[in-house]
Amino acid sequence: MTYEIGGECPSDAALAQKLMLRGCEPLPRRRCHSKSPPWYIDPIPLPESLWQIPPDTNVVWDDYTCKNYSCLVRRGEWPGSYDCKDCFNLDGREKTRWLHDDGGINFSIDQVLKLVPPGMIRIGLDIGGGTGTFAARMRVHNITIVTTTMNFDGPFNSFIASRGLVPVHLTVGHRLPFSDSTLDLVHSMHMLSNWIPGPVLEFLFYDVYRVLRPGGLFWLDRFFCVKTQMNETYAPMVYKVGFNRLRWYEGRKMDRGERMNEWYLSAVLQKPIK
Repeated sequence: MTYEIGGECPSDAALAQKLMLRGCEPLPRRRCHSKSPPWYIDPIPLPESLWQIPPDTNVVWDDYTCKNYSCLVRRGEWPGSYDCKDCFNLDGREKTRWLHDDGGINFSIDQVLKLVPPGMIRIGLDIGGGTGTFAARMRVHNITIVTTTMNFDGPFNSFIASRGLVPVHLTVGHRLPFSDSTLDLVHSMHMLSNWIPGPVLEFLFYDVYRVLRPGGLFWLDRFFCVKTQMNETYAPMVYKVGFNRLRWYEGRKMDRGERMNEWYLSAVLQKPIK
């Protein structure tokens, strides 16, 4: 908080994110000007912006290991662990996500939308939505999706905004910034899983229930955990919160080996109409 009032804010996005992850959320306001990209240019217009890599000049790269989008696109080819490792590559797996329904853990948007009458899904939220591809897919269906994301060593929020979509810089521990019974859909892929402490996850499930309108859908996409946790903890948690099951499929998660006994859950849940 040491800065000149009316001057340029210190470049401390990495520190701010650390504070958010430790529960300091929302961050305090400041009376200074955030640093702007020195060679900013107008964004790519819609609809082309949905599937194009934006200009490097529209990001302040100070706090990231990569200093351009080309580096981020190639990051999926490197060894090591990165958050949303390949999701800046819009010509890779992002290009086909949610287009095909295999009758297993991969649900398509078209099939999920058929679970309710046409036009009843209009606005929603994607929790931990990476670079915003789910919101881009839903925009084609004239559905507005707000995407929550963090800037884990990459400008995720800037990238989503450059696509012409709405990002919200928010952790999973923060109360969802929506009023009661307002959203038609809440979606999350990979983000909500057993790495989140049980009490925190239960609070989040109840918060999802709160912001959904009666009849609204909670699409839990590739939630993963150990099989015993599925039966003993998470399935009972869904019933406890009060959701109805419309689709539910459990499938093996094999990327870390069979001995881990890890499973995916993909489910479409509905808030009851009372």
